[in-house]
Amino acid sequence: MNKIKKGDEVIVRTGKDKGRRGTVLQVFKDGRVLVEGVNLAKKHVKPNPNIGEPGGIQDKAMPLDISNVLVFNQKSKRGERVGFRVEKDGSKVRVFRNGDVVDI
Repeated sequence: MNKIKKGDEVIVRTGKDKGRRGTVLQVFKDGRVLVEGVNLAKKHVKPNPNIGEPGGIQDKAMPLDISNVLVFNQKSKRGERVGFRVEKDGSKVRVFRNGDVVDI
């Protein structure tokens, strides 16, 4: 079980996009995450008339290291670290360090 999952709302801790929030689109096995609208790079694209794709310069989201993002806590309105806790029924849940459950 990973501490950050696809669909989580995260906040960036470091880099040029520090403080920006976005949704995790993909988690890679090598410890990187792709966050929507964060860490954008310019990509030059050739036109492809077969599929109707115009050419030009497009923005593309690039992956960030997983250590540079924190899961956003809706209650405290800030990013917080995540840990695990085993419930009495034996299920394992993700929790913020203050004890609130991440997955509600």
